[in-house]
Amino acid sequence: MVYEGRMKHFINEKDDLVREAITGVLYTRPGLSRLDGYPAIKVVVRSDWDRRTTTQVALISGGGAGHEPSHVGFVGRGMLTAAVSGEVFASPSVDAVLAAILSVTGDAGCLLIVKSYTGDRLNFGLAREKARTLGKKVEMVVVADDIALPDAPHPRGVAGTLFVHKVAGHVAEQGKSLAEVTAAAERVANGAGSLGIALSSCTIPGQPAEQRMTANEAELGLGIHGEPGVARIALAPVKELVSEMAKRLGAVFMDAGERYALLVNGLGGVPLIEMSVVTKCFLETPLGQRVDLVVGPAPLMTSLDMKGFSLSLLRLTTESREALIADVGPRSWPGAFAVQRVPPLLPLAKELAGRTFVASTHEPTRKTLEVICQTLVSNQKELDALDAKVGDGDTGSTLASAAREISADLSSLPLADAAQLLFALSDRLGVVMGGSSGVLLSIFTAAAGTALANGVALPGALQAGASRVREVGGAKLGDRTMLDAMCPALDALSAGSLPDAAKRAREGADATATMLSARAGRSSYLNADSLRGVPDPGAEAVARVFEALAR
Repeated sequence: MVYEGRMKHFINEKDDLVREAITGVLYTRPGLSRLDGYPAIKVVVRSDWDRRTTTQVALISGGGAGHEPSHVGFVGRGMLTAAVSGEVFASPSVDAVLAAILSVTGDAGCLLIVKSYTGDRLNFGLAREKARTLGKKVEMVVVADDIALPDAPHPRGVAGTLFVHKVAGHVAEQGKSLAEVTAAAERVANGAGSLGIALSSCTIPGQPAEQRMTANEAELGLGIHGEPGVARIALAPVKELVSEMAKRLGAVFMDAGERYALLVNGLGGVPLIEMSVVTKCFLETPLGQRVDLVVGPAPLMTSLDMKGFSLSLLRLTTESREALIADVGPRSWPGAFAVQRVPPLLPLAKELAGRTFVASTHEPTRKTLEVICQTLVSNQKELDALDAKVGDGDTGSTLASAAREISADLSSLPLADAAQLLFALSDRLGVVMGGSSGVLLSIFTAAAGTALANGVALPGALQAGASRVREVGGAKLGDRTMLDAMCPALDALSAGSLPDAAKRAREGADATATMLSARAGRSSYLNADSLRGVPDPGAEAVARVFEALAR
């Protein structure tokens, strides 16, 4: 297999991708089986389903692959009876759909739930007609929930289809008739709407990636097969993007007195932490205030690796509310949960909440802290870039975040009492600064404060703090950490020379770029080639702080 000039993927042969993926699902999801007939017929069914004895309506959905976990991932009790898969983004054949119908349809009949794409409508529709000629009772509901193009003659079926799966599955599980299940599915299909946005399109295995958008653009309303959206808009903070989406959804859904369910769907390439921010931003919009139930955030109907998300709304009724919260078998369904409008807040432990310090003023100390904080904030991007080469890319952000918090808190600190100030800084660093750096700097300031309180002069107290960091953290000089800049600088400072301390800190930081092995921190997992020529970000931060103080 030759990869030059193509996107890289974790696959074997492109033509085997869908078949092997389905087999992987079957290996890990008890209760599912597939029909014989690979590779032309790719149908997954409930293993416990017997069309000869069941009294329930069967539910079948499907479409092209590439939207996982849809549709195979939603086969199980309370949702789909079978899922029919085509190749990536290609509708399954008429014969494949017909095979699914004949496999699961008993006396109660069968409902086909179809996304509104030409191939799906035609192939599922013809399979339905063929099944009817064989005496099967089959109905079909077409879902067209995409609101991106309001005047489109056939709006696309996207993630709102999952609302139909869930509600129709619940009604069928209750033993309702085919007419009742079909009517429930139609009510949900008519009451759902979706809108998506992405920063990049998807890459189909074996095909070159399409670069439609610039680095400063997002595309609103694009389809789940990478079809162009309704508009390219300027990239902005996500709250602004979500606000625009809420306005467009609101033009369809802002009915007086209506309450809604929200489905937050990742399209394949957005980390969950970003999806959680999307959820928060939407729930804080005027339309979001009318949401009672939330499904997700989760990748539910994806578009391969598309870096985007979609928001789907459903008008809630007593029927749909009960159906959405009902337990189901498929593990891919994340559940629907009531919105907590005021996140629960628990009090801090007394030992953390009760420690107070008396604020005092001392201009030289305040100026020193301001210089330290400003230096760390202004160097955030450069330190992050260094850390991206040898760590996880957040050293600058971690230090800058703590610096901002302390800078905003200067007026409440005991600036005139050095020992108490160090204790206060230790407490704050332990709370506002994450990762090992926050812990080590909290230890440093606490130990230095203890030494000061015991009568040690400031330079010696700072050396005591560094010594405690070495003891607790397990690092020593030459281990490629911030200590390689800090310890030489503090030694020079004890001799009374701040410029010399800055010089020694710079020499120590630069020396870490020649250290080809690390014995502490994330760099300890890297080889010599990855470390060569790159200074330790923590040591570099220490050097830049001392240089700023010396100036």
